[in-house]
Amino acid sequence: MSEGMYTFPKDFIWGVATASYQIEGAWDEDGKGESIWDRFSHTPGKIDNGDTGDVACDHYHRWRDDVTLMKELGLKAYRFSIAWPRILPDGWGEVNQVGIDFYSQLVDALLEMGIEPFVTLYHWDLPQILQDEGGWPVRKIVDAFTEYADVVSRALGDRVKNWITLNEPWVSAFVGYSMGHHAPGYTDQDKAIAASHHLLLSHGQAVPVIRANCPAANVGITLNLSPQEPASPSVADRKASTWMDGYINRLFLDPLVGRGYPQDMVNSFGNAMEFIKPGDMDTISVPVDFLGVNYYSRGIVRSNNISEEDNEPRTVFRGDEITEMDWEVYPKGLYNILGRLYFDYAIPAIHITENGAAFVDEVSHNGQVDDPHRVSYLKRHLEMVKKAIQIGVPVKGYFAWSLLDNFEWGYGYSKRFGIVYVDFQTQQRIPKSSAKWYQKVILENELDATA
Repeated sequence: MSEGMYTFPKDFIWGVATASYQIEGAWDEDGKGESIWDRFSHTPGKIDNGDTGDVACDHYHRWRDDVTLMKELGLKAYRFSIAWPRILPDGWGEVNQVGIDFYSQLVDALLEMGIEPFVTLYHWDLPQILQDEGGWPVRKIVDAFTEYADVVSRALGDRVKNWITLNEPWVSAFVGYSMGHHAPGYTDQDKAIAASHHLLLSHGQAVPVIRANCPAANVGITLNLSPQEPASPSVADRKASTWMDGYINRLFLDPLVGRGYPQDMVNSFGNAMEFIKPGDMDTISVPVDFLGVNYYSRGIVRSNNISEEDNEPRTVFRGDEITEMDWEVYPKGLYNILGRLYFDYAIPAIHITENGAAFVDEVSHNGQVDDPHRVSYLKRHLEMVKKAIQIGVPVKGYFAWSLLDNFEWGYGYSKRFGIVYVDFQTQQRIPKSSAKWYQKVILENELDATA
């Protein structure tokens, strides 16, 4: 491989990402309202080991030390989310100034350290009071989110220039309202479809509000995207993978770029989409400055509409390398997604807003945490990012998931994604070997081929 093959553009943004409920703790302090994740995690049987996010990484009290740690690691940017119920305990209306002050101080500290804040307005912790009124499946949630976006962008827009409206609306809608694995824990497909539309509509309605409050803002949305491959060349498997691609990828990508909902999805969901009103699709397709991409793995799709005996033999199989989340390690999928976004969708700029892996991490006798599998994972995915940049894909930044081991939703504290180890009993932070490797990558702005 030629010299300089791994060098990144000089202005490439190197960062890490977190989410409010996963790290903050302080779930009922300083006027914060209850979120759907507070309610869900406190419901017996919902979270592994009965874990909750009540304390998590205690970032709410330890944020100064965490910002210092980010500086020591050489990070150029930090993507974090705002807890909606910390700002508006009732969902809208009266503002909790203590909540505003917390994030304002965090932003100031980041800027003082030379770290660019990337703010995500919604990373799944909806105020429970809004869920009690119907949540995302009910249209009035759109105005509530717009008011929330207005409050936060007015408070922070003089300093925060990079805004993400929503994190992974597919997960919010379908894992929360159809599969029931995430808060609020519903199993109603029609509610999930309505939720997905209102999430997108909330994004579209909030973007011009953020721009009005922060004219210099770069505004985008983050999607979880995953290439879907047929398990065999059979017609049945190809049809199944096309449907899954529509369900996970095109259902959100197409309306965001002005193509409307994919016809195969409209046909599949039928009357469940009759709630769409005139003008909705124009609102959803408001131009954005960038798209955030969360990538972890690919999907290999086998048809459920035909028996194994009648289908063709499988030709595509998962690789042998699997993370603790039971996800295949498949870096090429990131390259494929990035190329598709640029060449098929003409996305103007892309940030990898999450990419990472959960492995079993242990503190050794010398107090260190060696995680070579994570180093390998990050390196190989960054190689794909660089390869995409070389063919013209406008990837502007990369945010490793995550800075800290944290509350991993339904898995509680049993899965560790952080480049920094957290002892949840003592709250001690220990940078893993992946953090030290990433520090070197950032400093040199390139990947060491021998790492």
